[in-house]
Amino acid sequence: MGIRGLMSFVEDHSNEFFTDLKLRDTKIVIDGYALFHRLSFNSNLELRYGGDYDSFADIVQNFFESLFACNICPYVVLDGGCDISDKKLTTLKDRAREKIQMAHSLSVGGSGYVCPLLIREVFIQVLIKLQVCFVQCFSEADRDIMTLANHWNCPVLSSDSDFCIFDLKTGFCPLNSFQWRNINTIKGTQNYIPAKCFSLDAFCHHFSNMNKALLPLFAVLCGNDHINLPIMETFLSKARLPLGATSSKGRRHHRILGLLNWLSHFANPTEALDNVLKYLPKKDRENVKELLCGSMEEYQQSRVKLQDFFQCGTYACPDALNLGLPEWVLVALAKGQLSPFISDALVLRRTILHTQVENMQQPNAHRISQPIRQIIYGLLLNASPHLDKTSRNALPPQPLAFSEMERINKNIKTSIIDAVELAKDHSDLSKLTELSLRRRQMLLLETLKVKQTILEPIPASLKLPVAVSCYWLQHTETKTKLHHLQSLLLAMLMGPLTAIINSPGKEELQEDGAKMLYAEFQRVKVQTRLGTRLDLDTAHIFCQWQSCLQMGMYLNQLLSTPLPEPDLTRLYSGSLVHGLCQQLLASTSVESLLSMCPEAKQLYEHLFNATRSYAPTEIFLPKGKSNSKKKRQKKQNTSCSKNRGRTTAHTKCWYKGNNRFGLLMDENLEEHSEASDLE
Repeated sequence: MGIRGLMSFVEDHSNEFFTDLKLRDTKIVIDGYALFHRLSFNSNLELRYGGDYDSFADIVQNFFESLFACNICPYVVLDGGCDISDKKLTTLKDRAREKIQMAHSLSVGGSGYVCPLLIREVFIQVLIKLQVCFVQCFSEADRDIMTLANHWNCPVLSSDSDFCIFDLKTGFCPLNSFQWRNINTIKGTQNYIPAKCFSLDAFCHHFSNMNKALLPLFAVLCGNDHINLPIMETFLSKARLPLGATSSKGRRHHRILGLLNWLSHFANPTEALDNVLKYLPKKDRENVKELLCGSMEEYQQSRVKLQDFFQCGTYACPDALNLGLPEWVLVALAKGQLSPFISDALVLRRTILHTQVENMQQPNAHRISQPIRQIIYGLLLNASPHLDKTSRNALPPQPLAFSEMERINKNIKTSIIDAVELAKDHSDLSKLTELSLRRRQMLLLETLKVKQTILEPIPASLKLPVAVSCYWLQHTETKTKLHHLQSLLLAMLMGPLTAIINSPGKEELQEDGAKMLYAEFQRVKVQTRLGTRLDLDTAHIFCQWQSCLQMGMYLNQLLSTPLPEPDLTRLYSGSLVHGLCQQLLASTSVESLLSMCPEAKQLYEHLFNATRSYAPTEIFLPKGKSNSKKKRQKKQNTSCSKNRGRTTAHTKCWYKGNNRFGLLMDENLEEHSEASDLE
């Protein structure tokens, strides 16, 4: 984020530009996007397996508990959707390409930083659980954060170098020097967090007491997320700034130093901008001036008053209000009850499908959930007449068309997807919340192709994940096997196990069984992290499941949650799911795992029973059966109906016998299968 190279530049001059703080007894405005990325990438979390969301949730909770211990009152501000002007599109594409390269590196055993797909949703769930005040802005949050911090006269916590440009009254604390794990005490009673605070006054003083108002021009000349004009290289070369250095960091630092020294000679931005334009061809000057001035506006006060949201619950963003969106949509976006994915689809008719650590040789994992997205797009089609002009800038004039930025091989591609036209009573977004619970639930389950009766034995908190799993099984590729489904369902037991352990009314025997199973799951997680090689096909299958869950959640949210939102913090743990896969493939059976906890076994049976009828028949065939079945298909179609009948009988036997819930990997059945193949 921000100006590349500036953060490392100011940190190299830490003694000059930063002051030490003992942070306590204060409000603090936190850049939510920067925080969850920082906690995800700097906490020794496993990133290859699609997210250990339980471990991440614990770290987020520990972070805020450290703030509470020092009487620091946090206000978290999250970015919303893409800017209406779409001026960051080039930057977004560049980042998407970088993310693909890092995901590929992680997938083959290298290094990289890729946030798990549902990390933002997990972060928000923890904020709600801890009752931390937060808001989701309509678009980028930086200006709103600066304006709120200045209104409250409190510091900003972020890692975005743009906050070195904003004129903040109380300063900016970088996350990488915010020692929340190292609480200190004054006089044995008052806790504080050691931190460093960037001083804009000291920064400007270092460069000949330059005018602070020149810094936005410095940012846009350097190149930030909003502007990166190739023609500015003409100015930078002709102005003879010191650019030479061998390393990329050195070149950036020399450019920053040269620009700041050059700008410090001017009294104000107008004088400096006129001098910049002198170095450019006359035909380009007016256009470049307009672009530079527009980008400099991004560093001015915001018209959004977030204090009104935190104090009264009202969020008024002029850009959003001008679009004429339904009031309930604006409220839900501000409260984080709708994802930025929804606002991007609404405003720009374009969405970004984030790459996971998946098999780059296969179609991207989000293809499986495209039918769910087409229903989402159908619900958003007729949101507001004011949106037509905005969205048409991003798309050809096709009434049902939405564009999706997705991975193809190791690059990005924009695909045009048609929305599904829905019944009239579903096509008015402003009245969507007026539909009865039954109608909204029916639309959700019809999209997921699941019967409501299947979900009746399932606990409320797991109904949506089970429904999504049924959808996933119906759309999955043939590579999905029984142990993949078993592993996902076993991982879903983590939440109920935690509830049993923490429930005061449970008998000691029940609690002990739950504790033993919980400990076994933790052991599997640790063992997986110790160096298990990533199985790319398995990783891709679970990435597909996460994509289905993500889009299922977004549709559920858009329909005002006809099914309860699941607790993601105890629903999926990548290390656990991959580790269970390995164990089930090797020798362990589900029955032996669950024998220590009858309650967990009973719940697993309900989960398995709900999903099994939606799975392809091949998923239940013993090892080797599926391939041999395909080889014999032609022969069976002509002269071997008896054998086909036997195969069906064996499959039914597996359903109806002791193994009807996928509890056993029966070697006898496997041997019987091999004998059948020889017949």
